[in-house]
Amino acid sequence: MLSPQLAVKASKLEEIIKDLQSVAVAFSGGVDSGLLAAVSHKILGNQAVAITGRSHSFPTRELEAARELAGNLGLKHLEVDSEELDLPGFSDNPPNRCYLCKHELFSKINELARLQGLKAVVEASNIDDEGDFRPGMTAIKELGVVSPLRLAGLNKAEVRLLSKEMGLPTWDKPSFACLASRFPYGEPITPDRLDKVDQAETFLLGLGLRQVRVRFHSQGDLARIETDEDGLTILMTPANRQAVRNYFRELGFIYSTVDLGGYNSGSMNLTLPMAARQAALKKTGA
Repeated sequence: MLSPQLAVKASKLEEIIKDLQSVAVAFSGGVDSGLLAAVSHKILGNQAVAITGRSHSFPTRELEAARELAGNLGLKHLEVDSEELDLPGFSDNPPNRCYLCKHELFSKINELARLQGLKAVVEASNIDDEGDFRPGMTAIKELGVVSPLRLAGLNKAEVRLLSKEMGLPTWDKPSFACLASRFPYGEPITPDRLDKVDQAETFLLGLGLRQVRVRFHSQGDLARIETDEDGLTILMTPANRQAVRNYFRELGFIYSTVDLGGYNSGSMNLTLPMAARQAALKKTGA
């Protein structure tokens, strides 16, 4: 049973989507885009199409999960190649990296939406995303992409509650961000390095961890693991500590560390001084 306040927000979300008439949903298969796609399909039927970007920073496991969810929801699901590593300057990992990526991806989604005869492109940021350094939001605004969850005033916890109410399997799915977010700004991003992080995180997920990030430091010598309390408990058994150390050594990490602060979304932004953040936003035109 939804609270009266959340019921009002849910109704507003449906009204926003209905007014758009037909939509292309930027679809990663995560908590937020899962809800947005499900509600869009509920309101617009086959006039709602999910579009997922394929790239080196989007792990195969996430792409397969997105495909499965779209199939379960009965959504028409399209995929578009959006390889950010091909963008000039992206591999240098500048502070406006997310802007470069989002501008590329949503330009391609906009074009595919036009070819499909869809009137709007929607994406799934919520109001909790407004408090962090997110230059990618500038690209979203520039390209006229609509953010229904934010317009409805929904935060992450409410997105999860609505997802649970709708019976979506993503309601308690751990948060995920592209693998490029595992690197400190200025640390070069390459296919090999992305693969190394992907393999490290996949290994940890195989041990039973759910919310996990492997941050890449010191030119690849050091891996810093962020995870939640349950994950810390799993990691601290002698057998698992040894297994992680051995596997990470095989990947090329000389040192394997666990962050005592636990999982922290956007933690790499802490390394970026406020002046650099402002300069990056100014560079994108925000």
